Amino acid sequence: MSIDSPASRVQRVRHELKIRRVEVVRVRAIGSHFRAITFGGPALQDFHSASFDDHVKFILGDGPDAAKRDYTPRSFDPVAGELVIEFALHGDGPCAAWAAQAAPGQQVIIGGPRGSLIIPLDYEWHLLVGDETGLPAMSRRLEELPRGARVTVIAKVGDAADRRAFAGEAAADVRWVSSDAELLAAVQAWTLPAGDGYAWCAGEAATMVAVRNELVNVKGLGKHAIRAAAYWKRGGSGYHENLE
Repeated sequence: MSIDSPASRVQRVRHELKIRRVEVVRVRAIGSHFRAITFGGPALQDFHSASFDDHVKFILGDGPDAAKRDYTPRSFDPVAGELVIEFALHGDGPCAAWAAQAAPGQQVIIGGPRGSLIIPLDYEWHLLVGDETGLPAMSRRLEELPRGARVTVIAKVGDAADRRAFAGEAAADVRWVSSDAELLAAVQAWTLPAGDGYAWCAGEAATMVAVRNELVNVKGLGKHAIRAAAYWKRGGSGYHENLE
């Protein structure tokens, strides 16, 4: 393991890549278009996820035609050896289709995480912005933040039935929107607080570019104080990019 410490307090940690065969243990519906799937198996014995926006590579099939998508480890119980991943059921992609019919006993392959971005918990304020694909990471982050942490959540879901009650003890101001345009408008209406803070943003590529531009180039948030990622791209598949 190697650690790269940039000028900011955020640390990037590299992990040895491991490929694991895991088995479905439980399946639970969340809202209208999400399923939380719990995986188990001896291959998870040394699994570790150090950051709320870690990603594992979810692999269906074999060879060059295998479907590969990135998913956030929603939670991991090292005692039970169980990993939970939330799947959005929107669209007709192979991984969403698999998740819609997943049942205990089925086996799949996961790889990683290959690295973690460790974002400290003690910032004076936090901003979380994302669409459906960012909900698992945002949910995990809110559960990890300390009691009373100041955090604004701007979350977009197309179906109001997918809105969820976030757990945790942070002082969260949650703002739900239903479209990418409303998401950007909510970010534009948000006032940049004084003090040392951090913004985490993830969702559709073009929307996240616009969100990052608003926060950095319009509102003046330092580039060291934001993590913006394109988790998917309209019209594309298997897309993931960190925006700098």
